[in-house]
Amino acid sequence: MGLWLSEASEDVVSIVVVFTSNQSKKQFSSSANSLNDALKAISVSTELIDEELKCHLDTVLTALLEKKKDAAVEIVRSGILPTLAQALRSKSSLSCQVALVVAEMAREAAVREPCIEAGLVKVLVPHLNSNNQEMLLNTGRAIGRICFDNSYQQEQLVQTGVIPRLVSIMREYPENDPLVNVCLLALCNLVDLDSAREALAELDVADVLTIQLKRAPDAERRHVILEILGSLGESDILKLQFAESGVPEALSEMIRGLQGGSDPHDLCSIKIASNLIVSLLLGDESMQKCFGEGSGLVYQDVLSWLQSSNTQLQLSGALAIANFARNDSNCVKMLDLGVVPHILTLLEQHVDEGDVSVQHAGLSALRNLAIPATNKVRMLEDGVTERIKTLLRSDMPPVQFKLLGTLRMMVDGQEEAALALGRDAVLLARIMEWCEAKDHAGVRGEASRLLAALIRHSRNPEVVRAVARADGVRHLICMATSEHVIMQNEALVALAIASAIDIESMKDPVREAELLHMLKKMLEDSTGAVEVKFSALGLICSLANSGVMKDELNTMNMRESLIKLTDHSSDKLASQASSVLTVLGDTS
Repeated sequence: MGLWLSEASEDVVSIVVVFTSNQSKKQFSSSANSLNDALKAISVSTELIDEELKCHLDTVLTALLEKKKDAAVEIVRSGILPTLAQALRSKSSLSCQVALVVAEMAREAAVREPCIEAGLVKVLVPHLNSNNQEMLLNTGRAIGRICFDNSYQQEQLVQTGVIPRLVSIMREYPENDPLVNVCLLALCNLVDLDSAREALAELDVADVLTIQLKRAPDAERRHVILEILGSLGESDILKLQFAESGVPEALSEMIRGLQGGSDPHDLCSIKIASNLIVSLLLGDESMQKCFGEGSGLVYQDVLSWLQSSNTQLQLSGALAIANFARNDSNCVKMLDLGVVPHILTLLEQHVDEGDVSVQHAGLSALRNLAIPATNKVRMLEDGVTERIKTLLRSDMPPVQFKLLGTLRMMVDGQEEAALALGRDAVLLARIMEWCEAKDHAGVRGEASRLLAALIRHSRNPEVVRAVARADGVRHLICMATSEHVIMQNEALVALAIASAIDIESMKDPVREAELLHMLKKMLEDSTGAVEVKFSALGLICSLANSGVMKDELNTMNMRESLIKLTDHSSDKLASQASSVLTVLGDTS
């Protein structure tokens, strides 16, 4: 009994499935037939009245909207594209519906090229001047989809003048979100073209984008606008236009509204917007306008970013301060306003396993702030060097590189600072380690430059002896052979000062490195820079003041090289060579 019931149940299910399947096939067949009939009716007749054509277009549109498989391809194969183009060209009452059909078709990448070949883009463009918002929407979508990822067609669109029209549409209908969205997406796709940027530079596009940024309903819209602003912001002309139109302030306001949340889309918006503000500050005029003598809204917000718990805002804040600190006036003003303690606190937060980018940016800001001589004195008095020395334990090359550069800037022209750092055994030991950084030439170079700076700016026997004890002289001698003229000069001058101050500390390292032979080779190098040879002569002069070293110089016939230089085309160099000859005891 049970077995029979089971078999009966299976029969019932089988009948239902067959019935349902057959019904589905009939519906599919009916749908396919109606689409084929509509396409045939449109393609065979050129004299259909609008009412008849509308009925067939409705059928075609229904197939597209219901995502019927291969509907778009079938439409192309049917040969009706020229008919659709003619309907758009004649601006008939069906133009809006035709534009919608084209827009839905163009979702399929395979039909875009046939649409272009049929001239659909060319006949759609004039409809962007329509005052019918639905027509504008359908036209914009159709053009956008057909020309997506087609740089040639996009360039042609710009040449036909679509950029001003897209901006005008957003200005005329700022609250029509679907239409605004189409215009923004179009601009986003075109904005990387030079021709599009040139066209936008002639329009006051900033105010339109700012309005839309403020009323953006979601993160997707924000990101499209931010991408457009970011691309346009690469132009110095537009940087200034943006600053004058309040774009940085709008971005700051947006960031303030999103702060404190954890939504990943909002955090992404914060990142893009804060990076964009930093980028806009690269323009001198736009930066100055945002600074506003230290009272600008953007500058005030940037200060708050330094104190934020959001690492991205901390990074952007430090980078922005570094950009504001591009002239002495701003640097002095920022020091007056107390920016340095905020940067130092930020750096200290990231000392142990902190964010390398934040450390790098914070040190960049301090380095720029320390460029004016008056700021150096004040920063030293405030103990800046002591506080940033906590970063000496960093094992990250970018941080090491920037720390060394910042310390070098701090001692530039500051005798007391150079003396204090030059006596610091812990600092010197770390510098020696970094002078041998095999995998990072930048760190190696900056470490040697700091070593040279400590001697050059302190001119102190204690520092010379400390450097010599730490085995730093050989690093300076190595630096003197650098491919960079500025580094060669710094090393040669430091060696000359050290030799003049304490030759006893210098003799052994000089001999071990065969410095005298190196100097002779420098003087005889026909391609060597004049300034390097001049600095080499200064070092030879310092060494010659020692009886022992003078004998060694004469033994290796240094005079021969010097005599050749007395005829050099540079009067200054020739005169210096004659002076050194005199020191060596040869007046010829």
